[in-house]
Amino acid sequence: MKIISTISDLRRELAAFRSRGERIGLVPTMGALHEGHLTLVRRSLAQTDRTVVSIFVNPKQFGPGEDFARYPRNLKADSELLSASGADIVFAPEVDEMYPAGFSLSVTVAGVSNGMEGARRPGHFTGVATVVTRLFCLVLPDAAFFGEKDGQQLAVIQRLATDLGLPLTIVPVPTVREADGLALSSRNLYLSPGEREKAPHLYRSLLTGAELFAKGCREASEILVAVRASLENEPSFRLDALDLVDLETMEPLTLLDRPAMLAMAAFLGKTRLIDNVRLR
Repeated sequence: MKIISTISDLRRELAAFRSRGERIGLVPTMGALHEGHLTLVRRSLAQTDRTVVSIFVNPKQFGPGEDFARYPRNLKADSELLSASGADIVFAPEVDEMYPAGFSLSVTVAGVSNGMEGARRPGHFTGVATVVTRLFCLVLPDAAFFGEKDGQQLAVIQRLATDLGLPLTIVPVPTVREADGLALSSRNLYLSPGEREKAPHLYRSLLTGAELFAKGCREASEILVAVRASLENEPSFRLDALDLVDLETMEPLTLLDRPAMLAMAAFLGKTRLIDNVRLR
C-alpha cells in the first residue's frame, strides 16, 4: 500500500492502474477510521480491482463553532488499518494541496441539500459536494462507496453524480453498528464511558418508529411523536432534530406512501450523534 500526499503522485499511480485496464474504487473519509470505514473498503475490494482511500478533514464542511480543530486525526493508525485491509492507496493531502491558492470552485446541490442538516448547518453540504467533486475529478473512480449512516449526504452525492452525468457508480453501504446498536462514528470517540453506555438509546428510539411502520402506521406525525417520546425516556439526550423524509428527495412526508428515511440528531453531553433508519 502506498501513502500519497500530492496530486501528481496520485495521478502517476492511477495511470499505471488504468494502463492495465483495472477498475478503481474510491472510499472518501476524514480519517479516525473504524469498522464502518473498513466495511466500505472491503466492499470496494470486492467490486473493483484497485481501492483508493482518501483521508482529508475537509475544512469547507465545518461551520463556525463546529469541531474542525478537535476532529480526531491519526494517519499512522489509519494507515495501519488500511494496509491490513488490503487497500492500494491512501491519499492524504494537506489542505493547500486540495485547495491551492486561488481555488474558487463551490458546488451546491440544490433540493436534496436544502432541508434537514442543510438548513441547520448552512454551507455544510456545499463543502461536502465541493470536496467530493474534487476527489471524483482527481481519482476518476469507476465506483465510489458511501455509508447510509449519513443519509442526506448520500442523497446529495447521488444527485451530484446523476446531474453531472459522471461515469461512475455510487454504491450505498448499510450502516455498521456495535452489538448494542450504536452506529459506528468517529465522533463516538468523544463519548465518556457513561455516555457510551447510554448512546444506543438513540437507535432504539428510531426503532420505535420503524416498528410502528412495520405494524401498518403510515401517518408521519404518529411516528414522529412516538420516536420523540422514546428519546425523552433517556434524559441525558437533548433532541436536536427529527425528520421523516422521502428517501430520494429528502422532502418531508406527511403520509408514508413511498420509501422514506427516519432521521434523528441528538446531543449526548457535548457530542452530537446522528442516525437513521430506512422505511420501505
